[in-house]
Amino acid sequence: EAKPNGTQVAERRPISHSSPMTTYPDRSMPVALEEAPSPTGPWYVVQTRYRFESKVASQLQGKGVEVFLPLLNETHRWSDRQKTISLPLFSGYVFVRLQPSAPSRAWVLRTEGVMGFVQVQGDASPIPARQIDDLRRLLTQKLPCALHAFLRVGQRVRIRGGCLDGLEGILAQSSQKTLVISIECIERSVAVTIEGYELEPA
Repeated sequence: EAKPNGTQVAERRPISHSSPMTTYPDRSMPVALEEAPSPTGPWYVVQTRYRFESKVASQLQGKGVEVFLPLLNETHRWSDRQKTISLPLFSGYVFVRLQPSAPSRAWVLRTEGVMGFVQVQGDASPIPARQIDDLRRLLTQKLPCALHAFLRVGQRVRIRGGCLDGLEGILAQSSQKTLVISIECIERSVAVTIEGYELEPA
């Protein structure tokens, strides 16, 4: 384009955005969201709406996110029948494995039923992989277990021998020997009776 005096004016072009944008529910900083998160990385805890644990887990798996939803089987008895159902061990929580990046977390937050990540000092807090591995092993063995009051103190022990060899937790003092496995960032614990197992300090 030329002005009457003969000088040239640079052509103005509209600015285009090549990737969609999203924001965290509790943050105003936008992040680019281009692809699903990598299946490797640390574990995190996602808080869900009431009774949305299974739905959230299913949706995240459909997005390619590695998910762990620990379930506990309970038998409900009526006068004429009984039924065994699977319920989330930790109500309102799902574990996810992600790369520690803003786009990966945003991908999870854009899921129906997700309320947010469990945070410590304002940031999503990773979980030691050992805690997830121990919990998985415990549930795989199908031993009788139940929720237990969260413990911050007590002797940490390790099981020697048997199907639970190497499993670590807090030894609770009671009439029976009980091992308590804790997920510290959400203050939830699972207790399993360990009578007959040999223990050693962890």
